Amino acid sequence: MTKKVNPGWTLLALAISAFAIGSTEFISVGLMPMLVTNFHIDLAQAGLTVSVYALGIMVGAPVMTLLTGQMNRHRLMLLIMGLFITGNLLAALAPTFGVLLAGRVIAALAHGIFMTIASVIAADVVAPEKRASAIAVMFTGLTVATVTGVPLGTMIGQLGGWRWSFIFISAIGVLGLLADYWLVPRELPLPAKATARGILRVLTNPQLLVALLVTAMGYGGTFVVYTYLSPLLEQNMGWSAGAVVIILVVYGLMVALGNTLGGRWANAKPLAALFKMFTGLLITLLVLTLTASSHWLGLLTVLVMGIFAFMNVPGLQLYIVQLAERATPNDITMASALNIAAFNVGIALGSGIGGQVTSQFGLQWTPLFGALMVAISLFGLLGLMRLTRMVKTVVRHNHDN
Repeated sequence: MTKKVNPGWTLLALAISAFAIGSTEFISVGLMPMLVTNFHIDLAQAGLTVSVYALGIMVGAPVMTLLTGQMNRHRLMLLIMGLFITGNLLAALAPTFGVLLAGRVIAALAHGIFMTIASVIAADVVAPEKRASAIAVMFTGLTVATVTGVPLGTMIGQLGGWRWSFIFISAIGVLGLLADYWLVPRELPLPAKATARGILRVLTNPQLLVALLVTAMGYGGTFVVYTYLSPLLEQNMGWSAGAVVIILVVYGLMVALGNTLGGRWANAKPLAALFKMFTGLLITLLVLTLTASSHWLGLLTVLVMGIFAFMNVPGLQLYIVQLAERATPNDITMASALNIAAFNVGIALGSGIGGQVTSQFGLQWTPLFGALMVAISLFGLLGLMRLTRMVKTVVRHNHDN
């Protein structure tokens, strides 16, 4: 007999898992100086812990969606969390930097499919009119992770060594696994079968393709700076390692504020709202180029960057789903998975560019290159806005005739 699970408890289980997964994505940002010392590598190499993870999600989201499309959702959630714990334990015990990167890739494969599946489960367990709120509750796990998980992991790393940070995240992963086992319903409906042809349909649609480019470039621009935020704060702005932990907490609060505001602003007209958000981010990054070596002005600019950094996420995700509903209605799940992949193309590209910039020019130039990436996304948005106006004109013309 299948017992009925309260939707609130299911959402809590998903939020705990999301907290674990959100914490691990950016944990190495706070651990960067320790990894440099421990493995005798430079900052650009240490930055691979972020970019390789992002590449893992980028490949993992669509590929794992294809491979697990018809698997029981409850069983799949347990598999995802098991994979996640394995990857983080491997990273914690890594004897070499290469093994650490392998652990990051394994955890990243779990991350990509989790983001696609958890949103669907959240929507499935509640009444249709509460779906957006349910997905928002699941995403609070990621927001809370940015506010507390990453700084807490950084503090644990500073007190006991970086390996303990990954053990801490593995422990939260175990809590998520147990919560999913007890609180995610056993028999959830399976979505429409995702196919490789669906990937082609999404990628050959001009509007969807430009939207994915906007996601990658606009979201990724911040990561040219954010990946190297700890050394930027310590080396260029003169903050102590202890102060950096507190700054990361405040930065996380700014991200949470930006996320909340971004979600509300993007509800009605996502394209117009996204254009304003990316313009704000572009200006902030240009200002940070000037204040990167200033103790207080630099800090203030970094915190403003936090507000704009992830503000665009709800709007970008909402827009791609709305676009897919009109353009490729059979491939909405795949469009969503590819957008999650695009976020991580941006992270990989941004952190990779940041690594090259720190090696060639110095940390203080990372914001300028981040601004260039955001500028490309703004051009993409202008193109989408123009295409949307053209489509509306054609529809109106056909209707009048």
